[in-house]
Amino acid sequence: MELLLALVIGLGVYGALHGIRMYRADAKLPGDLAIALEVGSTRTSAVGSGIDRLGMRWAPAVLRMMGPKQVNKKRRQIDLAGNPGGLTIDRYAARRAVYGALGFAGAFSMIIRGQVLLSAVMILFGLFWIEVGIWSAVRVRRDHIERTLPDFLDVLAVVVSAGLGFRQALDRVSEKYAGPWSDELRITLRQMDMGVSRRQAFEELRKRNDSEQVAMFVTALQQGEELGAPIVDTLIAIANDMRRTDAQNARRKAAKAVPKATFAVTSFLLPGTLLLLTVGFVYGANVDFSFLGG
Repeated sequence: MELLLALVIGLGVYGALHGIRMYRADAKLPGDLAIALEVGSTRTSAVGSGIDRLGMRWAPAVLRMMGPKQVNKKRRQIDLAGNPGGLTIDRYAARRAVYGALGFAGAFSMIIRGQVLLSAVMILFGLFWIEVGIWSAVRVRRDHIERTLPDFLDVLAVVVSAGLGFRQALDRVSEKYAGPWSDELRITLRQMDMGVSRRQAFEELRKRNDSEQVAMFVTALQQGEELGAPIVDTLIAIANDMRRTDAQNARRKAAKAVPKATFAVTSFLLPGTLLLLTVGFVYGANVDFSFLGG
């Protein structure tokens, strides 16, 4: 059994090395897949780049199995994550193919050894590992934007009140920030430079971000423009509303944390403490329990 397992692992490693060697030698990918390999290649790790190169040949097959509707949904989710590590839909499909192959190969080896639970874990790894990474990136990016936005609006209001136009103020302030919100503003500014109206550019900004505060910012900005309200007052009001919303969310999270902490104390800490005290008391009293066994 151990010899068979070693043979399966050895064949898998040989196949992976052979695939990389074929790719480097004379195997040619279609142009769009070759470009996808180079997009963001400096933003990902060496391991991630190697996985992409290994699985890129199977990316079209994975996309066909997903179907157009699921592909569009996944493309939007990758955009919401900010294309972490230069991730594109083709690179996503390549990683899903590699992780799926590794997961099912590991599950097969675990089943041979009779470890059913570990085989189920390997299958879950193959199916959902890349999904967990995208979901985590979406959440981290949204939290970063919502944490940065109120301070950004305060600085923007000060710059606008100093006499700069709204377009120039956006450009000036975005240069002083780093992170996903600054990247989104640069995209919006480039769209406006290419002739897109300000309203449409900010609508695209709303669509690219699954954030309640970004939607609040765009809605308030457009309403202020329609009603003719001063832009400085609008920005200050938006920042105050966002801080008020953050405070309410913090109080809501704190209220939810109290029952969880109480449950943990009453379910685990209190019984464990009582058990420890009881064992210490019995051990210190030097009670002989041999009579229980006759």
